[in-house]
Amino acid sequence: MYDKIKEDIVSFMKAKDTLKVQTLRGIKGEVDLEHINKKVEINDDLVITILTRGIKTRRESIEEFKKGNRNDLIEKTNNEITLLQEYLPKQLDKAEIEKIIDDVFQKVNPTSEKEMGLIMREITPLVKGKADMKEVSSLIKERLSNL
Repeated sequence: MYDKIKEDIVSFMKAKDTLKVQTLRGIKGEVDLEHINKKVEINDDLVITILTRGIKTRRESIEEFKKGNRNDLIEKTNNEITLLQEYLPKQLDKAEIEKIIDDVFQKVNPTSEKEMGLIMREITPLVKGKADMKEVSSLIKERLSNL
């Protein structure tokens, strides 16, 4: 993934697509920074973490732009999100997420809402980068409230 991002930066530079170059350079810079500061290996998991964080941040920015009525920035940020999502693995649909939640519930067998952390610890590696964790969390909370 990291190599693909580096290759795409070069090709977008040749195509003079500044938005894509800036967005991907930012992601590459964050990956490099994590690699240096936390002394972790650059692998797909790290890149997925950075991409998801970038998408989440941009979505939060869009909410603020809406409050300020900044449609120009909303459009630009939406384009960045679309670009970053292309580098993530195929996203799971709701049915697939619910099946994974079912499997984890059978494994953990929770008895109360206090076991949310235990469930999240089990499910996170299975869906990381493949689903919006906010959605996963709300599905689990809904399920726990029905116990």
